[in-house]
Amino acid sequence: MDNNQTNQTQDVKRRFFRRSDRRSASGNDKGHGKPEGASKQKKEKEHRRTPVKIIPLGGLNEIGKNMTVIECSNDIFIIDCGLAFPDTEMPGVDIVIPDFTYVEKNKDKIRGIVLTHGHEDHIGGLAYLMKKINVPIYGTKLTLALVDGKFKEHGLSGKVKLINTEPRKTIKMGCMAVEFIKVNHSIPDAVGMAIHTPAGVIVHTGDFKVDYSPINGEIIDLARFGELGSKGVLALMADSTNAERPGYTASEHTVGESFEKLFAKGEGKRIIIATFSSNIHRIQQIVNCAHRYGRKVAVFGRSMINVISTAIELGYLDVPKGVMIDIDTMNRYTAAEIVLITTGSQGEPMSALTRMAMNDHKKVNITPMDFIIISATPIPGNEKYVTKVVNELMKSGAEVVYEKMYEVHVSGHACREELKLIQALTRPKFFIPVHGEYKHLKKHAEIALEMGMPRENIIIGEIGNVIETDGSKINVVSQVPAGKVLVDGLGVGDVGSIVLRDRKHLAQDGLIIIVIGIEKASNSVVSGPDIISRGFVYVRESEELIDNARALLSHTLDSLSPQELREWNYIKTRMRDDLSDYIYEKTKRSPMILPIIMEI
Repeated sequence: MDNNQTNQTQDVKRRFFRRSDRRSASGNDKGHGKPEGASKQKKEKEHRRTPVKIIPLGGLNEIGKNMTVIECSNDIFIIDCGLAFPDTEMPGVDIVIPDFTYVEKNKDKIRGIVLTHGHEDHIGGLAYLMKKINVPIYGTKLTLALVDGKFKEHGLSGKVKLINTEPRKTIKMGCMAVEFIKVNHSIPDAVGMAIHTPAGVIVHTGDFKVDYSPINGEIIDLARFGELGSKGVLALMADSTNAERPGYTASEHTVGESFEKLFAKGEGKRIIIATFSSNIHRIQQIVNCAHRYGRKVAVFGRSMINVISTAIELGYLDVPKGVMIDIDTMNRYTAAEIVLITTGSQGEPMSALTRMAMNDHKKVNITPMDFIIISATPIPGNEKYVTKVVNELMKSGAEVVYEKMYEVHVSGHACREELKLIQALTRPKFFIPVHGEYKHLKKHAEIALEMGMPRENIIIGEIGNVIETDGSKINVVSQVPAGKVLVDGLGVGDVGSIVLRDRKHLAQDGLIIIVIGIEKASNSVVSGPDIISRGFVYVRESEELIDNARALLSHTLDSLSPQELREWNYIKTRMRDDLSDYIYEKTKRSPMILPIIMEI
């Protein structure tokens, strides 16, 4: 071997060993350099970014009052602000809204509110929130029009900045950005969202379903969900309402086909259809059928009139000229020429359909010449109200089509296979089921598990949870004030658990009022005790019970010392306790007892 070959060989060896040394220093060779655990820690550290907080203030473990706070550094924005309707445990309450305590406390950080769609459970609480803070509200055209209608009722129209946006547009929210994505739902202009944060992209579906043949022709933007998934989605927050239901949600077109058959069946009769006022696609199909069958359409119910007029004005509802008539001109047409669209599909006590059923409506009396279609499924808890309305309508001789008799209603929410599709498209690292009771959230979590997501990457949250992720992990780190604020008339939050307890007490057992008069100078009882009963017993039929109760109270008062007679609270307590024991012994009831002392 000559000298040149020897030198070349030595150069190759030197270069090889230098590369080996570099690999060993970087830890690429097994058994050399840094330990494997240290390399893993370094990699995790590189993936940790500015953390983002997801704080649900409503919509978890309940149906309605959907509201979610997204927070990163010193920037906050809010997704939706809805209401819920009271249950049987809330007598006298009108609506329920989220607790805004955390939002008010951090109002200087709030960059805006973004809305997914215009249903009450997503926009119904906005007017109450805007009275406490004033920030821009972003939403699609129809959604903002419905919000403005709400604001007019509360004297807020023109005082809050409403900014119109549309799918595929992005809104800057401090260090974050919100991209709107077209979805299908039971109201037009519904959107999901891609939230671009320093920690990664969070996808929020809003309320959605996958309808391949929607009434307005605008199909859910599955392509954009897929694009986001291919680039990497940090977390998915998806609608869980129908997570228990297998298969796919039917297209709204199936309802139109049912209407065609039912309009033919109802020939010669007046057709009355009760549905949700916000379901503009269904109203469009009713109008189309009415036009084909040569019928005129009249609208009943304040919310129905408001939504339809807004939808027509904005071009979301196409009504042929002359089809829609004023309710006051109905009498000019025969029953066979009329279709009534009305509220009351949930049996609400004050709705138009309920008043018709109870023969309490000023302009419509139900007769055997009526063919009534209830185009909705009862919301859980409303079944008995709907059944009562159906019974009363039938007693008047009308033919009633409801629930599963025909396909007169389809859901606006995705079933299990559609939820799997969104999971598959977005391929999220973490999953947070939203919008539903605990059983819905649990079933949705099971879907994610079936599709291979690790159990530790799924968070079933509760309202008030602060869910934090930095891109590498996700945890519930703390809790903020959250709960239900009850609205009763003009009062917001002044009805609490004590007031509700008293209302239920009054409703169950009634009220007894004890009235006595005490002369101040002599410190003696000079009148009474008089007993007034409301909702307990009918006094004229229970004279002996009332007389004995009065005698008992007289004995109680006679047994008090002059010193005790000066302590009015003590007098009231003694009378209340003695009468309560006597009443329970005789009737096994516990009415509310209210002693009143009058100074003479």
